[in-house]
Amino acid sequence: MSDVEAKAFSIEVLREFCARVFLHFGVPKNDAIEAAEVLASADLRGIDSHGVARLHSYFDMLSEGRINPKPEIKVVRSTLSTATVDGDNGLGLVVGPQANRIAMDMAEKAGSGWASVRNTNHFGIAGYYVLKALERDLIGWAMTNSTMLVAPLWGAERMLGTNPIAIAFPGKEEPPIVLDMATSAAAYGKIEIARRRGEPIPEGWAIDSEGRSTTNPDDMVDGGALLPLGSDRDRGGHKGYGLAIMVDALCGVLSGANWGPFAPPFALRQEIPKRSVGKGIGHFFGAMRIDGFVDGDSFKRQIDDYVRVFRATKPAPGTNGPLIPGDPEREMEQVRCKKGVPLILPVVEELRDISRKTGISFE
Repeated sequence: MSDVEAKAFSIEVLREFCARVFLHFGVPKNDAIEAAEVLASADLRGIDSHGVARLHSYFDMLSEGRINPKPEIKVVRSTLSTATVDGDNGLGLVVGPQANRIAMDMAEKAGSGWASVRNTNHFGIAGYYVLKALERDLIGWAMTNSTMLVAPLWGAERMLGTNPIAIAFPGKEEPPIVLDMATSAAAYGKIEIARRRGEPIPEGWAIDSEGRSTTNPDDMVDGGALLPLGSDRDRGGHKGYGLAIMVDALCGVLSGANWGPFAPPFALRQEIPKRSVGKGIGHFFGAMRIDGFVDGDSFKRQIDDYVRVFRATKPAPGTNGPLIPGDPEREMEQVRCKKGVPLILPVVEELRDISRKTGISFE
């Protein structure tokens, strides 16, 4: 890694600034606070690409009237355990949490709850939503489709989003298992961070505009594409491609949102698809009551056992042994709560730019 200067900020300062920016555009106070909380959770957990580094994109979209600051979020179809939610083109950081609560409320009553969401925007990190399910003693699911950035296996152009998936299982004494992953080889935000740092990206992350493998993040941005998880056929790229399609079908087709190359962009600089096959992008949330399947305490004790058995695995040479999904993020959160969130200077400059344009003080 190149040595790029960074400055640490307390999470309280970043959260407050984000909330005030959303309030500036007329987002209702409770929604603005919640939206800022979603961004803060990404920065605390070390997912720097989805925290305040994204704020300028929200700022741009709100400035241009491309996001509705005061959406009327509605359930347009439902059963006892399923719902389709229309987000009225609101902030995904507002629509997502509300739809997730709808899924969790249904789960508490019916045993499980599932909400597909259309007419929405970028919702932050998928992991935020499954952590909320854990707070209610539920197994949580969250996924979203997104702007086309990923080439399908053996394709040489963007057709799919990074389409992340998250799921979380609570333990009793051990920390929960929290899986939060893109179905691409890397999240687009990591390409952005590499560009800001002036660093190359690993082989297998992306192709250039001709479909050739590249380690230059600019090649991917300038007409190239991300690769699916696994990258090529021999390394399991067909599996990442298949998972991305699964997410697209649940988030887009099932809800009535756009899918594949028709999903609208999240940043003004990205090309708007020539046609639409639905409304906005889509999310999909699920929640499951553990005691609908097995005794809750028994399940948590088994998860504890599971975690301990895997932690005791013989380590591979040069490693400390396997991590449990969620370990790095939880450890990062403990550090950043104490020491603050390090922001590289290009991100700080973007926040200062927002400050100048809105009159909202930063730092």
